[in-house]
Amino acid sequence: MKPFEYARAASPAEAVRGFAPGTMYLGGGTNLVDLMKLGVAEPERLLDVSRLPLDAIEQTDGDRVRVGATVRNTDLAAHPVIRSRYPMLARAVLAGASGQVRNVATVGGNLLQRTRCTYFQDVSRPCNKRRPGSGCPAIEGDHAGLAVLGASDACVATHPSDMAVALAALGADVHVTGPGGDRIIPMPGLHRLPGDEPERDTVLEPGDLITAVELPPPPPGASHYRKVRERSSFAFALVSVAAVLDVRDGAVAGCRIALGGVAHVPWRAERAEQALIGGPATGEAFLQAAETELEQAGPLPRNAYKVPLARNLIVATLEELAP
Repeated sequence: MKPFEYARAASPAEAVRGFAPGTMYLGGGTNLVDLMKLGVAEPERLLDVSRLPLDAIEQTDGDRVRVGATVRNTDLAAHPVIRSRYPMLARAVLAGASGQVRNVATVGGNLLQRTRCTYFQDVSRPCNKRRPGSGCPAIEGDHAGLAVLGASDACVATHPSDMAVALAALGADVHVTGPGGDRIIPMPGLHRLPGDEPERDTVLEPGDLITAVELPPPPPGASHYRKVRERSSFAFALVSVAAVLDVRDGAVAGCRIALGGVAHVPWRAERAEQALIGGPATGEAFLQAAETELEQAGPLPRNAYKVPLARNLIVATLEELAP
């Protein structure tokens, strides 16, 4: 591991003032430290933000809930307000990593974790995300677990967070402070598709610091998070679905669907949602909506299985939520 300096910030403002080229913020470190060990990340200076006073979960005006960026994942999933009002989010958090990792990982860090693509993590191989312009060997190589939606010729990596998928379905807001001041970024919207700049995972600028995630009032209807993975624990999603379904008099009054494991971002299935609103809450309608969403998929030879897997998972989840 490359030698680095270490400092601890006492406040968000101090953290932003202390940020300089070569600096990286350190939260729980469950992703960043691994990348440093692999030589993927080589910061000159780590600025520890894990002990900032951003560890509260509190209800705010307008029936919203504000989750501080340094809240540990375990605490988020176990909090009674989250469990009762946002059970889909609690399930998504518990589906990620292991108990030991969740005890350390922070909400802000979870949103900013980087892809687990093997080429990104192997510094002996080309990777446009790690070294722009070097190529994407995954396209011709091992891409079985990679993106089928929103990919580009420059990158087919997937975003690994379970929590971010639930937040995208809920329409959460991410609060950010940085050199340019404070701002709010809606989800989806924090993460970006690879395009020709796959090295940019998010819309954040250098020095920007996530301070909180704000949850809107729970949407009406039933919700669920389902995840398909290669083993029962500590495995990233092949495909996951976060869904909210509101059915009234047999018709879909509201619907929110987000997918994980299929794109460079938590993928909000807006085409499927639009296809369902106002229509019957039937398996046939769910299937048609899923197929409408997945018409835009562009799978590679060894990950084409993700298209029917995503379709079937969407349908199964919505059928479970329908009364």
